[in-house]
Amino acid sequence: MRFRHRDGSIVHLGYCATVHPAGELDELIAGLDDCAGPVRAALDVPVLGVGLWFPHRLADRLANSPASLSKLRRSLHRNRLEVVTLNGTPHSQFTEKVVGSKLYCPDWTDPERLRYTLDLVDVLAELLPADASYGSISTVPLAWRVPWSKARNRAAREAFDRVEQHLARTETRTGRTIRLAVETEPGCVLEMVGQATAWLDRYSSPYGGTSRIGLGLDACHLAVQFEEPADVFQMLWRAGVDVVKGWLSVAPTLVDPSDAAARYVLTQLGTPKYLRQVREWGGPGVDDVAQAYELSGHAAWRMHTHLPAHTAPPDGLSVTTGVLDECLTRLVGGGHPLTQHLESEVYVWPRGRQSLVRRITKELTWLRDRLTDLGLDEVH
Repeated sequence: MRFRHRDGSIVHLGYCATVHPAGELDELIAGLDDCAGPVRAALDVPVLGVGLWFPHRLADRLANSPASLSKLRRSLHRNRLEVVTLNGTPHSQFTEKVVGSKLYCPDWTDPERLRYTLDLVDVLAELLPADASYGSISTVPLAWRVPWSKARNRAAREAFDRVEQHLARTETRTGRTIRLAVETEPGCVLEMVGQATAWLDRYSSPYGGTSRIGLGLDACHLAVQFEEPADVFQMLWRAGVDVVKGWLSVAPTLVDPSDAAARYVLTQLGTPKYLRQVREWGGPGVDDVAQAYELSGHAAWRMHTHLPAHTAPPDGLSVTTGVLDECLTRLVGGGHPLTQHLESEVYVWPRGRQSLVRRITKELTWLRDRLTDLGLDEVH
């Protein structure tokens, strides 16, 4: 969906297509035909944005095969879909029962992470709509926090410098601006926005320009860390770090950790295949809810699980809708949007195509209503 901001710029709203993951091109196209296309039709909008994810082998194929890229482009056109952003965080499809911190591998000290990201840049430059101001690619917060060292930090810096050079060359070659959005995430090297701001400072553009590398602001991650949106946005403004992209979802909150029934409900959210980090207000955290017994329980817990905003909270829990609302207001509610890319990122959906289409449609409808309440005009 597209919205016109009061300053005349276009804000794009879509959903993260990782909810119907695909390892091969035909699987990817089937997900567009079976889910993304029907969601667009249900919303009755002229075009719908999808944030695509390609595992590294498919990214390599699309970057080096014009025929494959043309096949994908025809599918997008047939379903009236647009791609302004790619999810570049997971590198591979994981077949293990428990992935854990492997999700962030290869990290930015590994040349394979650089190669994969450069492929995504080349693909997005070809898929980006002609009238889009820029394209964005999300990436990992450098690495999982251990092991980390000055040497590894230097290696990541060198890789980022090469990405920045490639982004500049791509813009010269194609006329398309592609930008890298670095997420923060619990447990990673860049866990909080303050850490990311300090690391990204060298990529900020002076005199109000647009940087090629900036922050990907995830409302769920921000909430899990108990970061205050007002403080975060003030910090970004002072540092001159751009918000390249915004991810939209809510996190579950356990207000009273002594409530055994509510604690059980919390443990059932998400999947143990991936880390479900828990943070305690004013205290430490653990890398997975299975370790939550180590926390004191003296104050509220929040867990890293991306929940939809349009549904009622799970029994015994609350959700961080207030954080999401404030992030939206600060991202696009002012005189100029801080980002033009907004993406619904929810993974806790029931199985089944029809149910998935219905739930994604309802979540995007909820977000559409929020954006119109902020004064944005939907483009029909």
